[in-house]
Amino acid sequence: MVHIDTGHNFPEALSFRDQLAGEVNATLVVRKVEDTIRQRSLTEPKGKFASRNWLQTYTLLDTIEEFGFDACIGGARRDEEKARAKERIFSVRDEFGQWNPKLQRPELWNIYNGRIHKGENVRVFPISNWTELDIWNYIRKENIELPSIYFAHERDVIVHEGQLVAVSEFVSLDETDTVIKKKFAIALLVT
Repeated sequence: MVHIDTGHNFPEALSFRDQLAGEVNATLVVRKVEDTIRQRSLTEPKGKFASRNWLQTYTLLDTIEEFGFDACIGGARRDEEKARAKERIFSVRDEFGQWNPKLQRPELWNIYNGRIHKGENVRVFPISNWTELDIWNYIRKENIELPSIYFAHERDVIVHEGQLVAVSEFVSLDETDTVIKKKFAIALLVT
């Protein structure tokens, strides 16, 4: 198992990751975006809700090279982001880790072409055609354990631009922010 850690994870998610890796007796490889920023002298995004997500690519490519992976299996879905709409289940990346949507291979009749050339790798997204509702239905059907963060508990939040944002070590407060306590729960909509 590989985790590219942005450093912006909730502690409950990290504990769950470690517990799961132990339960399935998997080798857990963790590479930190923070280390990549330092090693490559990258500029980290600034601002109140700055995200390191785009910097994950460097860390992922370094990890693929370090371990010589031919394929990486991920949980991305097409409905999560507009840029993924043309993504295939088998998504070939060139030797620079770049994805060219115009060169995507057809996947007719669920036949996948995993052939790669030297230096290329494949990102495999087996649930890319699923919706969020499909995910929650599968979790319920298979009785899959979830991190505790998905369940109701009180947490401090701020109201920012009309949205509730969870307070964490990664969200900096200013004098205009008001911290309130809210109890949150995910409503599972299942059919």
